[in-house]
This record gives sequence, structure tokens and C-alpha cells, in this order.
Amino acid sequence: MTMLFVFPSESERDKFEFIFHKYKKLMLHKAYGILRDYSLAEDAASEAFIRIYKNLHKIDDPESNRAVAFIITIVKNVSLTMLKQYKTVAVEEYDYDLPDSFDLEQHTISQLNAEYIYHQLDELGDELKSVFLLKYAYDLSHKEIGKMLGISENNVTVRLHRAKKKLAAMLQSRD
Repeated sequence: MTMLFVFPSESERDKFEFIFHKYKKLMLHKAYGILRDYSLAEDAASEAFIRIYKNLHKIDDPESNRAVAFIITIVKNVSLTMLKQYKTVAVEEYDYDLPDSFDLEQHTISQLNAEYIYHQLDELGDELKSVFLLKYAYDLSHKEIGKMLGISENNVTVRLHRAKKKLAAMLQSRD
């Protein structure tokens, strides 16, 4: 894949190759989790690598939690955009109505709570925030998170517990 790009330096090429080899499976996993179609997931991962190439200067340390979050955010956004485009085509082909059980008020409240929680994640600190996002935003297993962050599965469990406890306290103080 690196043959398709022109890099300003050998270190930039090495950084991109490292990212490609280390995170391609993770990116495919995340894209597939959103799109539920392997060929679309491959397309999403390819598009994400193009965006990573264009923004490679924003990644200082490709092994950092920040870099992982950046990479996952890119593939997630690409996948969601593709899903939205796919759903738009599907809606145009078929005329769907909302199910009778759809509760707009409850949906709106859930969305507002999700946005509030997302903004509160910054209060957790990087150590808890990264584990929480990898688990709940990117649907990774404790084993995958531990391997990615270089910590034990037990440590992942402890950090998740602490993050949930802090978020619960924040939500209770909000009411």
C-alpha cells in the first residue's frame, strides 16, 4: 500500500507502514462492526488509510493511546459515512415507516445523555478514557484492549470499573 503514496521522508514512510501493519486488522474489525459487510469494511479501511496518510503529521507516536484513538476515529467516521450513504440508497429504494414502538422522546433523551457522557469523558483522564472508549465506542474485548495498550486484561477490567464509577458519580451530581 505504501507504494501508492509519496512520503516526504523515510521516517514518515516507516511510520505509515508501522500504522498499516499494526492497525489494519483493528480497523477492519471496527469497520465490519459498523457496516456488517466485509467488502464494504475493506473499502472503509482503505479510505481510512488514505485519510491517515493525509493527516500523518498529526501522529507523533503511532503506538500512543492518542494515535490509536485518532486512527479508530477515522475508520469509524469513514464507516459511518458509508453506512449513511448505503442507508440513503436503501431508503430511496424502499419506503419505510418508523415502527410503532419507536419513542421519539426516549430516543432524544438517550441521545442527550450520550452527548453529556461523551463530554464528561475528558474529566476521566487519558488512562480511564482510552479504555472506556475502546470498550464502549469501539466494541473491543478486554483482551484486545489489553494487548493494544500493553496492560493485562485484569487491569483493563479495573480501569473500566473506575471509569464507570466516576461517570456514574458525574451523572448523579448532574441530576
